Amino acid sequence: MQLATWNINSLSVRLPQVVAWLAANPVDALCLQELKLTDDKFPFAALQEAGYHAVAMGQKTYNGVAILSRSPLRDVVRNIPGHDDQQARVIAATMDTATGPVRLVNCYFVNGQEPGSEKFAYKMRWLQALHDWLRTELAAHPRLALLGDFNVAPEDRDSYDPVGLRETIHHTTEERAHFQALLALGLTDAYRMFEQPEKAYSWWDYRMLGFQKNRGLRIDHILVSEALRGTVKACTIDRAPRKNPQPSDHAPVVATLD
Repeated sequence: MQLATWNINSLSVRLPQVVAWLAANPVDALCLQELKLTDDKFPFAALQEAGYHAVAMGQKTYNGVAILSRSPLRDVVRNIPGHDDQQARVIAATMDTATGPVRLVNCYFVNGQEPGSEKFAYKMRWLQALHDWLRTELAAHPRLALLGDFNVAPEDRDSYDPVGLRETIHHTTEERAHFQALLALGLTDAYRMFEQPEKAYSWWDYRMLGFQKNRGLRIDHILVSEALRGTVKACTIDRAPRKNPQPSDHAPVVATLD
């Protein structure tokens, strides 16, 4: 079984790239972020033709999340229950597999803009609400994977310039503490379960030849619960789509589970 996450940075612009990637990489589930379209514009028919069921939570111009799955999805939750938020950032659903159900939680984490700003304070509140809700989700769904664009580089090795960017957005002590708090719930960073290439990133700025110079960040993650940890056999970043014409600034991350 393969689970993947990809911030697509506008599904209306990059639907052909998603369909082509799924044809070449027929993962069991793909979590998408930054759809940037409303639910009535979501391409359910095109994705069904590609062999995928889909659930989505869209929003005009900004945000938006979706889960695509080869099998039907059930028990769908949109946004964090009990947390008042007008932004479409979270969707969760259960996928039934031959070895039992897997709970998929797909998140587009708040960017936060800069430390000290109101947007950063919103990020801190959102991260705490996510943490509190995930505790209950894990209790109800032991086989759980948290996927998405976390907008957090967890360690210095996840940044192309950890010294120059220290305590800037994505690198702050507060953000990294929240990431560690998620791990403390019993989640494991699937990518770091394996020996990986140095300077491996999942996002590169469009500006200043960010991708060509590998000036990137690893901010797209797949965290797995203790019940799934032993089944994870590999986790990779697929850089190929970042070389497409008009690419997303993010690359897919793929975890392979036995």
